[in-house]
Amino acid sequence: MNFSLKINALLAAGLLLAAPVALRAQAPGSAGQTAPSPLAATQGATLGGTAVEAGAKAEPLPFATILLRRAASADTSLVASGQTALDGQFALPGVPAGTYQLRVLALGFQPLALAVRVAPGQATVALGVLKLRAATQQLGEVTVTGQKAVVQQELGKTVINVEKDLSSVGGTAVNVLENVPAVAVDASGTVSLRGSSNLTILIDGKPAGTSNGGPGPRLDQIPASQIAQVEVMTNPSAKYDASGAGVINIITKKDKKEGWNGQAALVVGTRDKYSPSLSLSRHHGKATWNLGYDGSDQQYRTLNRNAQTARLADNTQLYTSQEGLGLQHNRNHTLNLGLNYDLTKEQTLSVSLQPHYEHQTERDNQTLTQQTVGSPTITTQYGQELADVQVKVLESSADYRHTWEAHKGRELTANAGAVLISANIPVSQLITGGTAPAGFKQQQQVDARIFFGQADYTLPSADGKGKLETGARLQTLRNAGRTAMFKPVSLDPSAEFQLDPANSFTYSFTQVMPAAYATYSRTLAHGWSAQGGLRTEGTFLNGGVEHSPASVNRQYVSLFPSATVARELGKEPGQNRLQFSYARRLNRPDFMQQLPIQLYQDPRNYRQGNAALLPEFSHNLELGHQVNLAGGASITNTVFARFTQDAIRRVRTIDSAATRDNNVGVVTRETYDNVGTTNSFGLETTWAQPLTKWWRVSASGSVYYSQVAANALNTANRAALAGTARLANNFTPRKGLDVQLTGTIRSTVLTAQGRQLATGGLDLAVRQRLFQDRAALTLRVSDLLNTQVRRNELATPELQTSLYNKYETRVGWLGFTWFIGASKAKADRIDSAPSSGGGFGG
Repeated sequence: MNFSLKINALLAAGLLLAAPVALRAQAPGSAGQTAPSPLAATQGATLGGTAVEAGAKAEPLPFATILLRRAASADTSLVASGQTALDGQFALPGVPAGTYQLRVLALGFQPLALAVRVAPGQATVALGVLKLRAATQQLGEVTVTGQKAVVQQELGKTVINVEKDLSSVGGTAVNVLENVPAVAVDASGTVSLRGSSNLTILIDGKPAGTSNGGPGPRLDQIPASQIAQVEVMTNPSAKYDASGAGVINIITKKDKKEGWNGQAALVVGTRDKYSPSLSLSRHHGKATWNLGYDGSDQQYRTLNRNAQTARLADNTQLYTSQEGLGLQHNRNHTLNLGLNYDLTKEQTLSVSLQPHYEHQTERDNQTLTQQTVGSPTITTQYGQELADVQVKVLESSADYRHTWEAHKGRELTANAGAVLISANIPVSQLITGGTAPAGFKQQQQVDARIFFGQADYTLPSADGKGKLETGARLQTLRNAGRTAMFKPVSLDPSAEFQLDPANSFTYSFTQVMPAAYATYSRTLAHGWSAQGGLRTEGTFLNGGVEHSPASVNRQYVSLFPSATVARELGKEPGQNRLQFSYARRLNRPDFMQQLPIQLYQDPRNYRQGNAALLPEFSHNLELGHQVNLAGGASITNTVFARFTQDAIRRVRTIDSAATRDNNVGVVTRETYDNVGTTNSFGLETTWAQPLTKWWRVSASGSVYYSQVAANALNTANRAALAGTARLANNFTPRKGLDVQLTGTIRSTVLTAQGRQLATGGLDLAVRQRLFQDRAALTLRVSDLLNTQVRRNELATPELQTSLYNKYETRVGWLGFTWFIGASKAKADRIDSAPSSGGGFGG
């Protein structure tokens, strides 16, 4: 069963949300912001234009590089540089009078160069529409049309362009992340970065709802057609929260075309799965209104098999097994309301409101057996677990942005908001077939209140080569809950259950987390650039259980330095780049991981917090290299190391008292402990190459060596080699038809007391664009061979356990999308094909 995962995720939702929710003001700036001229921004003219693809449709070229050099033969130095926005527009301010050469560079397109003259006293130079033709390379008799690089390294982060690359598209944000190097998504929807699920996932700087615990918009409800880029920061700068293995920021498209724009979609999956969605925006004058709805009504089947041999205190060995068949029914409704308003040319105000409701029911029928090793007698019991989870979330925020036209790059941002969470979680376990009453009923209620505020300020240096960023935030969280446990009084399953005061409790806690940071970055001579920063974070956590000594009181303040150094080795920016980075990171245990109370998963397993649990700190180092070759090929290699102190892991032991009293066999307790130090060393590589004009292949993989030096009970020193690999083939057999075949595999990895076995899968997607790109029809089959499964093995002196969990991952999806207004289906895209998975917490 996975209910304790979902319950713990909900009980800790505030803590998991608190760190990323305040990052909305810290999210990277939008594309199109240009590097200030080395001259004062108040001098000279502003050059502006729009870069588009040559052709009838003239699609905008986002993220293209703009270079302005002096035209004199004796002096061709760089005067200004920048990058196009999502709509292809750019502006270079502060250009003095003179003659220049302007170059527009976009990977996969032929460079465009043109002469530009700025007259004395001229304020603006309008360059109009600049059309770039696709680059081509001859391979025998085949012409290969170049495409934009899939992976680009920038200072402190890796940017994956997914807007026009089929290898990064599978229908939803979940599929996009599955295709991102160093990122893995398991069968239950949990996202991990280099093997760690303790990370921050943002959507335009706002927290995302995933199986990792965030209560924001669910990733499988966000169409891939709305995503422009994914930013992966394994060593984030001091500007970002220090918690987790890294930050993944999903950047969506920003549509400011006049009138109504957007899309409506309906996706139907095999075995009762339905997902409607609507996304609309209206831009008029200074205001942009946004309205969106995402819904789902889906059913999923589950299968779990667990077997274990336990050695009790008297050396008796008991063999137990448990098998369950379950059905989950997930219903979700999310409404998105937003307004962006330009107060002046330099000031913008944005407000948003997002109510979310989720209702999940689950029925799981179980067979439980028990046998003393050496005895022929087998005891069999039958159980049924019923759950009814209802979650209500209301998120609201207001954002303010102030820029200075006379001082390009100078910026002040501020944001404030609140997240309100309310949940009701009744769970019952009915056990029959024993000689004494067994089973339980548990009623849980949770209420969380999160409030946050933050301000950030950016100040470029006078010469335009440096930038100072600083900011502060404060967030508070109050979480209160109640758990009532009821136990049977007779063997009759219809008999009344009585309250068990010993396992019923009411808890509350408050957490305050202030933070402040400062970073400075600068472009140096000979292609060098550097960035350094320092962040300080405080954690003040206080809470406990009413009428009980069980409590948590933790206060600590920590410093988190970060640094990045990069060198451009090629003639053009991003062509050949070498980069080194370092960051100190934190894994902050949440309240429920520290509160010593019992939360039952099923009659034989429960989880309990550890009041002595310490925060986990790590030192992270990376050395990366990227090269972009002719013909659209790109190769990226990264060597990384992570050194972790007081590593937090789950540890399982036998509860002798519960085993004796519960009449269901061996009862195990799972808790959290600081197991010692862990060291990981690894290599990541990505490669993308167009083989023909209709076939593109991309591959990525990682291999890393992990060492665990344990000091916790029932854990041992161990080491292992692990890795992941992915291969995608993308075909365009004819105009308007796109096909994608993707295979992934993850090797066996270490856990605190055992290992998680290897798994993998194969996905197939086909999309046909219709009605002159006004609509699209998509067919997708996830986990084509039905091989995605979670298998764990545990081995300690007292426990030998094997766990098998199979979620319904092979699903056929048929989706239809209609594009509204100026929106149209893009070539080389597969949209509206949700991944399998769903429900609260996954």
